[in-house]
Amino acid sequence: MAAFDSSTQKSVQVENGAEFKVDVFSSSSELVSKLQEKWAGKKQPYPAMYSSVFGGIIVDPAMMLIPIDDHMVHRGHGVFDTAIVIDGFIYELDVHLARFLRSASKARIESPFSQSTLKSILIQLTAASQCRKGTLRYWLSAGPGDFLLSSSGCTSSAFYAVVIDENFSQCKQGVKAITSKIPMKSPLFATTKNVNYLPNVLAKMEAEDKGAFASVWLDDQGYIAEGPMVNVAFITHHKELLLPLFDKILTGCTALRLLELAPKLVEQGRLKGVRAANVSVEEAKGAAEMMFVGSTLPLLPIIMWDDEPVGDGKVGELTMALSDLVWEDMVAGPETQRLPVPYV
Repeated sequence: MAAFDSSTQKSVQVENGAEFKVDVFSSSSELVSKLQEKWAGKKQPYPAMYSSVFGGIIVDPAMMLIPIDDHMVHRGHGVFDTAIVIDGFIYELDVHLARFLRSASKARIESPFSQSTLKSILIQLTAASQCRKGTLRYWLSAGPGDFLLSSSGCTSSAFYAVVIDENFSQCKQGVKAITSKIPMKSPLFATTKNVNYLPNVLAKMEAEDKGAFASVWLDDQGYIAEGPMVNVAFITHHKELLLPLFDKILTGCTALRLLELAPKLVEQGRLKGVRAANVSVEEAKGAAEMMFVGSTLPLLPIIMWDDEPVGDGKVGELTMALSDLVWEDMVAGPETQRLPVPYV
């Protein structure tokens, strides 16, 4: 084994460090100019942002910033939610906002605005963005104030939102899934859509490392739970739609809508039933069809799980029939689900 010369290593680090020049910005105009260089000549993927700290809508991506002393940044004291914009309509905004405020209550963050005002802000933001297809993401933070653990020094909570120009379509190709080895969050944190997503990130990366789309968590009793950013659903060989109970996982808005729409297939005689229950690994592995459920998918067929085929290893007929129901609801559903955006 070769000897390690720590003094040589230290010398190299010092020499390399000595070559690095740190800019000092003496004026805000210099800093803004530097920030704008990143976006020069590029398509803006984020056409608009709202910040309660700034008190308005920002359309310059270089200025879409969050204060470094915001407790969501350095303590993870924040919650978030999403909604999709499709063909100039916002889908299921009220349902997502209600979940958003439930998460905020669990995180002990008081919103600076009522639900109706939050809704108005998001509609105005989408209109200002001119985005006809994409996603809305919004956050409620304990707010800026200091770098302590407690939020008692924060003068006010903060609300941020951004429109992301994103082209998505109904998923029809099957994907692989794996069972995650990353520990799942406890029920309090799993049922709260909070910004502490490190377990979710690692679970997603774990799946990608194995050529899969996402992983599947098991709860503390060994029952099927959820994916890192999606719910999971199954079609049994008895032609039942089966979803895990929501008591230890996030209540997915798209999953709830799926449970509302699926009885249409029961009426047609294509499904025998629809239920939510504790799902054992054995029951799940023996399913005829399997799918991820999420806002922009809306249903993603799973054809391989832990390198074993799901059912016959092909995209399931009932999975796609259910996907068609949800997609039709997204693009042409009732006014209760789709909110028109008043673009100028």
